[in-house]
Amino acid sequence: MSKPKIAIVVGSTRAARFADAPTQWIAKIAKSHADIDVEIVDLRDWPLPFFDEVASSAWAPSQNEVAQRWQRKVAEFDGFIFTAAEYNHAPTGVLKNAIDYAANEWNKKPAGFIGYGSVGGARAVEQLRLIAVELQMAPVKSAVHIAWGDYLAVRQGDKKLEDIEHLNQAAAALVNDVAWWAKVLKAARAADAIAGEAQAA
Repeated sequence: MSKPKIAIVVGSTRAARFADAPTQWIAKIAKSHADIDVEIVDLRDWPLPFFDEVASSAWAPSQNEVAQRWQRKVAEFDGFIFTAAEYNHAPTGVLKNAIDYAANEWNKKPAGFIGYGSVGGARAVEQLRLIAVELQMAPVKSAVHIAWGDYLAVRQGDKKLEDIEHLNQAAAALVNDVAWWAKVLKAARAADAIAGEAQAA
């Protein structure tokens, strides 16, 4: 079986976003993990409109062409790490919208989170965990929370994320958890597919 493929989803599209720093940092750590393949998925490259379909794609095919391509892209992956900026105690609208534009493609795959903001993006991450459960994902316990002091130090150029040891430790735990669950759940999905083919034969 091929190695699990993990997407690092950049959850902000603002011109002045901070997301590029944690994205590049976690991608470097994840790419050093021998058991997974890693790809950065930037929502700037996926100009999805505000959700305007007749129903979730779990119940009716999406009509929007970008949405269809997005669903195919999500389906390529065996696990996800999301960068999560916190806006008003919540994840960004663009990230929630992108999550809503897929459905079954998220199922039975692990989700990990890198939050940042005044309390390390913790409130945004908590909401994303609930959303992940609704989508039958497996949100992992380990997470990275870049608290305000560290955020400002990196934003102002005084430090780099790789210089902050407690964040490096959290990132390593996050990647290890996502990799483990991705491997296990990929095997389980493959077993389900084989069983389904046998029943249909």
